[in-house]
Amino acid sequence: MFALKSSFASAIAPKAGIRRHGAQLIAMPSFLVWSDWQPLALSSSNGLALPEMPTPAVLTEVLDGGQAFRWARTPDGVWQGGWSDCVARLKPSEQGGLLWSAPQTLADAVAHKLPQYFAASVSFAQLTAALPWRSDPHLARCCEAFRGLRLLRQPLGETLLCFLCSATKQIVQIRQMVELLARRHGRAIVSGIHRLPTWAELATVREEDLRACLLGFRARYVQQSARFLAERTDWLDQVEKLPYAEAKERLRELPGVGEKVADCVLLFGAGRLEAFPVDVWIIKAMETRYGLDGWTPQQIAHFGRVHFGPYAGLAQQYLFAWERRFGKQTVEPDLRAG
Repeated sequence: MFALKSSFASAIAPKAGIRRHGAQLIAMPSFLVWSDWQPLALSSSNGLALPEMPTPAVLTEVLDGGQAFRWARTPDGVWQGGWSDCVARLKPSEQGGLLWSAPQTLADAVAHKLPQYFAASVSFAQLTAALPWRSDPHLARCCEAFRGLRLLRQPLGETLLCFLCSATKQIVQIRQMVELLARRHGRAIVSGIHRLPTWAELATVREEDLRACLLGFRARYVQQSARFLAERTDWLDQVEKLPYAEAKERLRELPGVGEKVADCVLLFGAGRLEAFPVDVWIIKAMETRYGLDGWTPQQIAHFGRVHFGPYAGLAQQYLFAWERRFGKQTVEPDLRAG
């Protein structure tokens, strides 16, 4: 994370504290009145509680592993982040679950929207059980290493904006761009904390002002997409309802949206679990763990959807998380040898 204050880090009153966590500045805006800590229930559609609460390490992967870019962690393990018009804090409970808190004025809205954001009605344990890990040893160790991993269900428009900023950038850099966009061009949710700008708001921002948010060449894509979407307010809603392949092709009509960005948007913003985003980490995993040297991203994506099945996107996230965490420590045998 960058040392520049984010929209969260700018919410500082005289009594508020800033703690340094590595290179990251985390603000604790003490003037906000927060609700009491409450449990977040991750349950199945029939209302039964499921034993799939993520560990602190896996929660880190969910919130700061490339799905979302608006969460930051304090040294004492509390996560603060936002989406849409919501702001929340999360922390592990001593009983192994998750607790949440929100600014008092937003508590009712967050209570309603946080379970949706966490896709709380989806049993990712059951979906993981349906993956082909029994015949795929590498996938099996990925699933074992990240038990409780889940996919967020973020607002589609925000997900699109974040991944328009992602080309050739690392997570920390994407987070920086997104926070600058929120702080400079988004409306305040509560004092000092801003949401991301809407497409209508972005459509009025000059390209040079977008570049000032460190977007570089991506500023043109964001501006052009914003103008297109501001004039077609229901376009994304219509895309979200389309079958996966058609939705992907429609998204690719937008400037700056290629195969990977479209798949990321559909996976993390529309819950399309058949999407299989292919980035440098997945290419490395496919080459090193599956022997797919020289395959194009399109070929790898097709392999992923066929090999991992209807929940390929969940498998992708396990592979992605494992490769980033353990990939440098492990050397695989040459699968072509013998």
